Amino acid sequence: MTIIEARNITKLYGGLEVLHDVNISVQEGEIIGLIGPSGSGKSTLLRILDLIEPANGGELSIFGIDVVSERGRWLDLRRRMGMLFQRPVVFNASVYDNVAMGLRYRRAPNDKVDRKVKDALEAVGLSRYIQSRATDLSGGEQQRVALSRVLVTDPAILFLDEPTANLDPGSTATIEAIVAELNRETGMTVLMSTHDLLQGQRLAHRVAVMIDGTIAQTGPSREIFREPKNRRIARFVGVQNILPGRVVSRRGDLTVVEAQGKEILSATPPPASEVEMVIRGEDISLHRRKPGYEEAENLFPATVTGIEPTAPFVSVMVHCGCDLSALVTARRAETLGLDIGMEVWVSLQAKAVHLIPRKGS
Repeated sequence: MTIIEARNITKLYGGLEVLHDVNISVQEGEIIGLIGPSGSGKSTLLRILDLIEPANGGELSIFGIDVVSERGRWLDLRRRMGMLFQRPVVFNASVYDNVAMGLRYRRAPNDKVDRKVKDALEAVGLSRYIQSRATDLSGGEQQRVALSRVLVTDPAILFLDEPTANLDPGSTATIEAIVAELNRETGMTVLMSTHDLLQGQRLAHRVAVMIDGTIAQTGPSREIFREPKNRRIARFVGVQNILPGRVVSRRGDLTVVEAQGKEILSATPPPASEVEMVIRGEDISLHRRKPGYEEAENLFPATVTGIEPTAPFVSVMVHCGCDLSALVTARRAETLGLDIGMEVWVSLQAKAVHLIPRKGS
């Protein structure tokens, strides 16, 4: 069931257009990860979908209700949703009173407040701090208090705006585990903006990439990170190699692309005659000698031209007719005994060579 449907959403602040032509459809029970550069409009979009502020144009339905024409129902709809912001907001009161606040605003009976607050704190592992002053807790603990305050109202949709941006790795892992379990156990729908690309891959069922105020691509994380639609998305998701090339022929189901005089096979049908090859560094394998067991369609000798540690990997630049950057583990680099000027063999599967039309072609 579609729980949120947005079409052609626009948003202006003064004369500045911060969102344009935004289209997104969210199914009940899924986790959507919004990723994109700073200033691309992720937080603004969440605020519009949570009905904190209106769009300037477009169509929006939530729970099947046209919220553009039904402004009088916003308060009731907002009570079915919850938002957790990047910086936790806690008040100079006990953890219990912080979490109970939303229920008290709704005039819930005291016994219900007590039960739900204790359940919410148990869910985020903060039961032992129930009488502690919230402002005395660590940043990660305060974020869990803020999350409890949202969860205690049983939202059907949870919006998370960079929820772990200021947290240490341990607190981040805790928040992620809580969100994943909530989604798995209760079927809660989650929309989360994040600057952490790995977090988007870990948590989200689908990822939406925002570029310059619009959603440029939506799909499973593997598709976004392995098959980006254009150069800007490829760069944002960390693709190390984007090489211009020209389609010269087809070889069975494979496309033959010429780049700097080197022919490279791709499993992508040719999108144009002038293309760019998108190749992730971790998909390039290096060998000290020509492998006899390798099943990769692309196999050629190369020379190491650069080595750069990029923990936990090592970035290795090689020249094989064209220039490529491979990512190998530090242990693999040590085993290979890599050094500048060293001769190696490069292997690359055709399915790891994704083709996109060259801009302007």
